Amino acid sequence: MIILAATPIGNLGDASRRLIEALENTEVIAAEDTRTAIHLMRALGIENRPRLLALHEHNEVAKAAEIVDLARDADVLVLTDAGMPAISDPGFTLVAAAAAAGVTVTALPGPSAVLTALALSGLPTDRFSFEGFVPRKGRVAYFAGLAREARTMVFFESPNRLAATLNDLAQALGPARRVVVCRELTKLHEEVRRGTAAELAAAFSDGTRGEICLVVEGAAPLAADLPTGIAQVVALVAAGARLKEASAEVAEATGLSRRELYEGALAAR
Repeated sequence: MIILAATPIGNLGDASRRLIEALENTEVIAAEDTRTAIHLMRALGIENRPRLLALHEHNEVAKAAEIVDLARDADVLVLTDAGMPAISDPGFTLVAAAAAAGVTVTALPGPSAVLTALALSGLPTDRFSFEGFVPRKGRVAYFAGLAREARTMVFFESPNRLAATLNDLAQALGPARRVVVCRELTKLHEEVRRGTAAELAAAFSDGTRGEICLVVEGAAPLAADLPTGIAQVVALVAAGARLKEASAEVAEATGLSRRELYEGALAAR
């Protein structure tokens, strides 16, 4: 069996009893960084010395089959440096390989930077998307592609790129878009800073340190009257979208009839 085990994202007090019991008894650990796994076990007072295997982004494809084979006869505990494996960390490829091979996968739930940041943000939590790490290049275009995303969005970002990312976000989504910067969650210097994209870009212009989660407000609904909806479809078509796709996009965002939007935009040509 493969066991995905969530580890503390900062505060060791968040280690669950199930995690501690698993660390005390497991014979095999596949860890993103074996040194981090050893440090965690020492910090928790665990004397067990299991077999340690490295499983990280550079070797996961090559290692997955070996670990799946091991898991047929023994439990393999999978750890990342913090949080839940497979969430912007190694684990996805392994789980997919295990599922294909018919090997059982289970999880020891626990701390999650994504959900912690979302809950603290004060932005809507009923619908959200996790977008992973912000790309290093082409950020304005990347954020522009999310301009009509109505759900609250959660991102990971490096502290070294935070100010530049916030400026690019303000350019693509507008300076008034609400953003929350969550820094060093569950740690001694935890900080949750709320404001507009422009305000936070200025606030972090001199840089910062620590682990960063960005929570970004979703787009406001498009106007729901038919003439405005038709105009929005026409504008999307003028920008290069196909009429069918543009009608579907505006219909989904506004609740208007896709057929009426399509016919209205066609007549307006």
